[in-house]
Amino acid sequence: MYSKIIILNFPAEVAQKALVCQLTKKYDLLFNILSAKISNKKEGYMVMEISSDSKTAFKKGVGFLKDQGVSVSSPEHQIYKDEEICTHCGACTAVCPTDALYIKRPEMEVIFDKDKCSVCELCVVTCPTRAMGLFSDITQEVVG
Repeated sequence: MYSKIIILNFPAEVAQKALVCQLTKKYDLLFNILSAKISNKKEGYMVMEISSDSKTAFKKGVGFLKDQGVSVSSPEHQIYKDEEICTHCGACTAVCPTDALYIKRPEMEVIFDKDKCSVCELCVVTCPTRAMGLFSDITQEVVG
């Protein structure tokens, strides 16, 4: 199965349309909304994972969204967790919308599952010790 996280930016004129539902109906794609902020007749965004048995169907679905005026991009960064400075306080788990960060019990250890990460960056700004950070996809160097 082919699966990819994408970021959709909706212009105000298409924000009220049910475009994402068409991905399933017309292109047989499965989608999982990881994060979204969309209001009727206002610009908005959505971070979602799209899955398909066919890479061709994925490309056709993304093409459909672009034809409708939606800007489609991939996350430019990856989140990392610095195990050496993490104090396992759990602050990041409280803000993670996808449960990519969770507390393993009974050890009370913060675990990071990067496969579930939507790259929303909420953990980066929340972490008091700055154990959560960003890697650039291209260079794999720490950003910022």
